[in-house]
Formats: sequence, structure tokens, C-alpha cells
Amino acid sequence: MSQAGPFNRVQSVSPPLKGSFPLDHERTCKLEMLKYMCCLHEQKHLNSECRSAAKAYFQCRMDHGLMDKDEWSRLGYGDK
Repeated sequence: MSQAGPFNRVQSVSPPLKGSFPLDHERTCKLEMLKYMCCLHEQKHLNSECRSAAKAYFQCRMDHGLMDKDEWSRLGYGDK
């Protein structure tokens, strides 16, 4: 058991930038997640090749309250 003292530092933990979000316990977006994971596998983990699958997964999560709705440009999907 560790004890507080003058030489023990307390580490401050910062939350993720987007905050926490609920896990998909109901597997509502499982199909979209699997499509994204398969794409990553097929494309040798080149995320740039799987952006449309990732966007569909994010859309599903936003539609079902599994993450906060946000502008696509803030999620890295701006007009390009």
C-alpha cells in the first residue's frame, strides 16, 4: 500500500479531448465497426483508405447516442 508523503508525487490525469462515451453494449453499430476493421486489415492498416467506413461508424454512433454529435470538420472530415 502506498502512502502519501513529501516525496510521493500525485500524478494529475487529464481526460480525453472528446470526453468519455458509452461502449456499444447492445452492438448497435457492430456491422459498421466490423466493416471498418476489415477495411483496415485489407488495406494493411492505412487509415486513409478506410475513411468512408470510419465515417459510417461515427455516424452510427452519433445516431444512436453512443457519442456526441459533432461537425464532420471537427472530426477530421472537412471538405477536401
